[in-house]
Amino acid sequence: LALVTGGGSGIGRAICQRLSVEGASVVVVDLDISSANATLQTLSHNLSGQEHAAFATDVSKANHVNSLMQKIQGRYSVPPRIAISSAGITKDEFLLRLSEESFDSVLNVNLKGPFLITQAVARAIVASGEHGGSIINIGSIVGKVGNLGQSNYAASKAGVEGLTKTAAKELAKFGIRCNTVLPGFISTPMTDKVPQKVLDKFAGMVPLGRLGYPEDIADVCAFLASDDSKYITGASIEVTGGLFL
Repeated sequence: LALVTGGGSGIGRAICQRLSVEGASVVVVDLDISSANATLQTLSHNLSGQEHAAFATDVSKANHVNSLMQKIQGRYSVPPRIAISSAGITKDEFLLRLSEESFDSVLNVNLKGPFLITQAVARAIVASGEHGGSIINIGSIVGKVGNLGQSNYAASKAGVEGLTKTAAKELAKFGIRCNTVLPGFISTPMTDKVPQKVLDKFAGMVPLGRLGYPEDIADVCAFLASDDSKYITGASIEVTGGLFL
């Protein structure tokens, strides 16, 4: 059973699709239930026993996350063994003009969200008495190198790495692995707002010569969710095409 936040579009949708192909039952979580349901319609049902679901949740609010976990337990009777926090927002502005509201809202979704999901899923796994699980948080290469106009976003994604490494140390005794994936420039609905000439400039900075695809991130998440990565925890894996080498 896999829980994916931000599953309604972009990287989150690609992760849901890939995990369903691998045989997981996927809980698609998004603030927009129509987007979550649209993802739900694209998921594979090739293996018997697969049962997918979609829920609307504001991951920045503890009561929403707790309600989500209750709904999942009620429907499946088991906690998710895989949790991937992909929900994220941007509110870009240069530091000198960045409002407190824009700073707080980005931190609430991008950092507090993964904290609440990590905590809730880990608690559910521990309470079940059956140890083992994989928690994957989507960070960003921007969290390592910064980016003009993204002090809030960069801070949130740097925080995701610190959160995940600490969780990895604390949760290892329960067999729960925690890792971060750091995308570079990925073609998603978020980048659709960026002028083409800017995207071309970004692509020119990438040694592999192109922007990434959501599937490139989903591939790495599938690896980290599987037993193929059973000795990996606390890692940050850059999926950037070589950007900022």
